[in-house]
Amino acid sequence: MATSKLLGYLESRKNLAGCGAGLLGLVLTFTGVAGAYWPLVVAGLYGAGALVAPPERVEVPGFGGEGAALDLLRADFARLRTYVTSVTPDLPPVPARRLTELTGLLDALLSHGGWERDPESLHILGRAVREDVPEAVDTYLGARWWTRLTPGGDPPEKHVVRQLSLILRDVRTLAAGVRDEKGLRQESLTRYLEDRG
Repeated sequence: MATSKLLGYLESRKNLAGCGAGLLGLVLTFTGVAGAYWPLVVAGLYGAGALVAPPERVEVPGFGGEGAALDLLRADFARLRTYVTSVTPDLPPVPARRLTELTGLLDALLSHGGWERDPESLHILGRAVREDVPEAVDTYLGARWWTRLTPGGDPPEKHVVRQLSLILRDVRTLAAGVRDEKGLRQESLTRYLEDRG
């Protein structure tokens, strides 16, 4: 495990950019510019190169397709959950909480049966799992790095929180529908049992 992490870092963009900047430090040393402080110059340039390098991108998972079958959607959600778990540590606290709440609610809804009889709701779930959530997270991860290099404008955190809130609104509406349906069913059973007695 530690060996694979070390090898992963050696191949990372941050290490490669740091090594390139460190080589510039060695050139400055051999030309006499760095002087007696050459180790600090080389280390400082390596660190600066590693800091400005773009982060490694976690690829958005490929999904099974447009099929509306609940089993396909559940499999796609499993891939989405793996992706979300890998990128959540890179998110600020507020979007991370929104994303955790959203995936928890999607998990609960997809565990619920009967979506085959409601194609419109199944479409909303499929769109959230296959398009909306991965696009919002991936767009944020890309914009975050560029915002560091060119400050100004709206922070990407503001947009991703708003996007996740809008997706969460749609998913909460579906959850409220399930809750109401279950409540009506429970009331009907109570009335039936009372009338029977």
